[in-house]
Amino acid sequence: MLDDAARKLESVSDSPGLDAELLLCHALDLDRAGLMLRLNDALEIPDSFDSMLDRRLHSEPIAYILGEWEFYSMPLAIRPPTLVPRPETEHLVEAVLDLMPASDAQILEIGTGSGCIAMAIAKHAPSCTILATDIKPQNLELALENATRHGLEDRIVFAQGSLFEPITEPPQLVHVICSNPPYVASADQDSLSRDIRDYEDPDALFSGEDGLDLIRKLIAQAQDYLHPGGHLIFEFGIGQHETITVLLAEHGYDDISFRNDLAGIKRVAVGRKPE
Repeated sequence: MLDDAARKLESVSDSPGLDAELLLCHALDLDRAGLMLRLNDALEIPDSFDSMLDRRLHSEPIAYILGEWEFYSMPLAIRPPTLVPRPETEHLVEAVLDLMPASDAQILEIGTGSGCIAMAIAKHAPSCTILATDIKPQNLELALENATRHGLEDRIVFAQGSLFEPITEPPQLVHVICSNPPYVASADQDSLSRDIRDYEDPDALFSGEDGLDLIRKLIAQAQDYLHPGGHLIFEFGIGQHETITVLLAEHGYDDISFRNDLAGIKRVAVGRKPE
């Protein structure tokens, strides 16, 4: 059954074998280790497996089908159309953890979505305080649900608003501003896979003709909310690093650097507010 499902999924997934295993685990209420131990058992497969397989064959993201996804070794509830956390975003968390002060750091995350970034930071930096914002109330509800699940609801303040709107009285300064903003060019919509293009929130994906509309605003405004020596850290798309380097330099950031993803592609930008 697993082999047959994987063959069917080859047309819609880059990881058909894994997808088949995850769906069957969910249907049988097993983890992957438990499934491997029972591969030679005769099991009655619930009808839910076929219905979930059909949803995946229509390119629905597997995270939406399962209702859950893992980020930074933390299981999170995921509901459409909230952006599904991706492995490259873990490099953003690593950069924040590397560059934040060792104690009493104040972090602002813009566009929290499922809350995955704020939660990963809070879990690994117990002394920090985090304000996580999002423009959509349904995202904030999901993020609070996830934070409560992991006992982090007292560590993260969630607030609604675009960019820096929730900080009503500057200078309310923080040590790190981080974000996984929308950065896909509108012209690239047709090049995206169906599971992204047809299901995930376009407001979390697209940002103008070159994908940099919101990043330009982020770079231009962030210094007003950073302590001297504080860092702006954000994810961006393939091939955008040269333009981002210019934008950061034009707005007076120093120590500009980039973090690569596992494929060696520049994915996370870092700029420092001069002291």
